[in-house]
Amino acid sequence: MTPDTTRSGCPINLTLEALGDRWSLIVIRDMMFGNRRHFREFLTQSEEGIASNILADRLKRLTEGGFLTRADDPSHKQKAIYSLTEKAIQLVPLLAAMGAWGRRHTPVTKTLSVRAEILEKGGPTLWSQFMDELREIHLGQPRPKTGPKASDQMRDAYLAAVKEEGGETSQP
Repeated sequence: MTPDTTRSGCPINLTLEALGDRWSLIVIRDMMFGNRRHFREFLTQSEEGIASNILADRLKRLTEGGFLTRADDPSHKQKAIYSLTEKAIQLVPLLAAMGAWGRRHTPVTKTLSVRAEILEKGGPTLWSQFMDELREIHLGQPRPKTGPKASDQMRDAYLAAVKEEGGETSQP
């Protein structure tokens, strides 16, 4: 994205130009909260059912935009493993705010909104802890050991909500 290819220098506009299509934030969400790292995982485990050609395009765009990195998977010659960059990890507060707004203004399900609830209640402290976990997973940076992991809290709340609803687990 260059000044010649953008509509304006407004930070909200520029953010929407980088991430405002239907699927980019879903792919990032699935990496953050579902630890999906391979093409097939995105394709088969997303609640929204993204088409393979759209997924391939979004992974390419997110990589070119500096939100993801792509590396060969050492376990399989034809697979790639995707990782979040620092730029994408810093979207946690934005996703937390979107989740909080969605919980208040849309007809969410308990199981798929419980992580948003945990992030909203935990606020910036929990967001920071979660971002440290993501940095450890995706960037290889050691995480400060400060109590329980944010991801464990979100996973436990999700599993409790699934059990309460009597359903199956599929971690988005």
